[in-house]
Amino acid sequence: MKPAVFLDRDGTIIREVGYLNRLDRLEFFPWTVDAIRDLNGAGFRVVVVTNQAGVAQGYYDEAFVRATHAVIDERIRLGGARVDGYYYCPHHPRATVEAYRQVCECRKPAAGMVMQAARELDIDVARSYVVGDRWGDMELARAAGTGSVLLSSGYATGRETRADGAAAAGHVADTLASAAAWIIADLRRTSA
Repeated sequence: MKPAVFLDRDGTIIREVGYLNRLDRLEFFPWTVDAIRDLNGAGFRVVVVTNQAGVAQGYYDEAFVRATHAVIDERIRLGGARVDGYYYCPHHPRATVEAYRQVCECRKPAAGMVMQAARELDIDVARSYVVGDRWGDMELARAAGTGSVLLSSGYATGRETRADGAAAAGHVADTLASAAAWIIADLRRTSA
């Protein structure tokens, strides 16, 4: 079993633009591909886990989410890096599209996507990390039993405050590149 880094998508590997409903709005951070390549080289599986409530709200469909992930994946592969899996939750408890209106186990901060990836990709969750730009990502880490890194990008740039009792971040980093460096060093420290 391998450790993994579970990456949020918007605000973590690509810029946060609200609901990403057109591919011409997709913009990578300049360090994304290098950071993922570093994690690959250190022996981590890299997995994207993302809430996509825009499906539930009727802003775009699941085919668009899959097409977006194909574009992201191609760019990452062209840079010599690899994402081992893409998992998304299209549900929301207050969805306008009735078929997606539900409370589910896959919507972050619930751990459903992490646990599904762990089963399918042979991941050691206890030696893994969640990286994201929202306090809900830190809650996901607590629910799944992983380490956590909060990025000061996306929603964490000051638009979202930590709720009382919310999970604390194990580490705070400015970019995915600095998060990757910290994770690699932390795993070496804890494995020694």
